[in-house]
Amino acid sequence: MDAKKIHNVGISQIHHLPRIDFIDNDFAIFQNVDDVPIMSYPARLNATCLSVCLKGTCSLEVNLEQYHMEEGMLNIILPDQIVRQGERSDDFEGLFIAVSADFLDVVLPTMQQLFPLFFQIKERPCIKLTPEELQSFREYHSFLWGRVKRKEYPFRKEITQGILLSLFYEIYNIYRGHETKEPGKKSRKEDLFERFIRLVSESYKSERRVAYYAERMFVTPKHLSSVVKEVSGRTAGEWIDSLVVLEAKVLLKSSELSIQEISDELTFANQSFFGKYFKNHTGLSPSEYRKQ
Repeated sequence: MDAKKIHNVGISQIHHLPRIDFIDNDFAIFQNVDDVPIMSYPARLNATCLSVCLKGTCSLEVNLEQYHMEEGMLNIILPDQIVRQGERSDDFEGLFIAVSADFLDVVLPTMQQLFPLFFQIKERPCIKLTPEELQSFREYHSFLWGRVKRKEYPFRKEITQGILLSLFYEIYNIYRGHETKEPGKKSRKEDLFERFIRLVSESYKSERRVAYYAERMFVTPKHLSSVVKEVSGRTAGEWIDSLVVLEAKVLLKSSELSIQEISDELTFANQSFFGKYFKNHTGLSPSEYRKQ
């Protein structure tokens, strides 16, 4: 394996491992990591990964930043982040959940409520849980695992998605609580990026122009784009498009709105423009995505 190349790692690549329960290639839950190899080389994850350290220690690198996991710590890795796992102690134990981007798109009803959480996770992928928060995560993990194991149950996927949504609200509450206890200094560029993200989460349905957000923030589009790219690794336009596409996916999968009505909801000029936009970003037409 070429260690210089950044490999993509997804849930499908751990399907062969024992003691892990799955829902297709969309969801994995487990506790024992003895069979999971240490990734000593950088890898780009194609899933959201949640882990809580119950015992021992583990070091890891997320987007070139070093982190040290110890008992009672929660770590969340978001899709497309670059991860490299370092040493883990022989007595390391934890709880683990992996969720594909498509599965998560259906779970989250709107980005408007939970999007700030993902910004906070990006800033602090590792946080120390209180004993009560740790117990709450244990309960969610146990409840999720019990439902995922029921492979014969016809609504296993839908129930898992519902519990997962509740878990993300719990995590958002945890991060909000820790925000006041652990205030961090933000640079001007980070502050600008955060304000941009909040504005986009409020207006992405009606405004997809970078110039609109730049004007609201009293900066030039060029300056806004430069700062957003520097801070996040993605352009301002990519952030806007990601929210629009996610909202479109949610509406296509979880509503009975027609494609024309979804096009209107997202303020596209017409259904044809919406279809071209969606296919350009997903590789599928709206109707093809809805039929999946």
